[in-house]
Amino acid sequence: MDGPAAYRVTAVNRRGTANVEALGTRIEFDGAADRLPDTPGPTELFAASFAACTLKNVERFSKMLPFAYREARIDVIALREVDPPRIAEVRYELAINTDEPDGRIDLLRRNLERFGTIYNTVAAACEISGTIHRANEEISR
Repeated sequence: MDGPAAYRVTAVNRRGTANVEALGTRIEFDGAADRLPDTPGPTELFAASFAACTLKNVERFSKMLPFAYREARIDVIALREVDPPRIAEVRYELAINTDEPDGRIDLLRRNLERFGTIYNTVAAACEISGTIHRANEEISR
């Protein structure tokens, strides 16, 4: 049996101006002691990771099940508690532009919940609640 896969990032904080690099891509983030209003912070990056994993798995499961879709969009809210500081809940809404019947959308949901790496990691630490619904028109912004 092979060992676990390893993923590596490198992050730098220059007195509040921060970035993380992965596979040659740089993502700027808020590394300041006070909140920078126009720059995503660690909690937004956390929510983005959840969103990215979910959408990647929509594509992955579209091939495996198969499940035909034209487009998917997810909105994620991470609720952060202050004392103790932690993510207490993740809420999401996944919209899928598809002609698949409702039962197949539910099958996709079950696969996302069962086989999503980030989903399962987050679910072990906090509550996740969400919905998946059909979008009958273009959903990209």
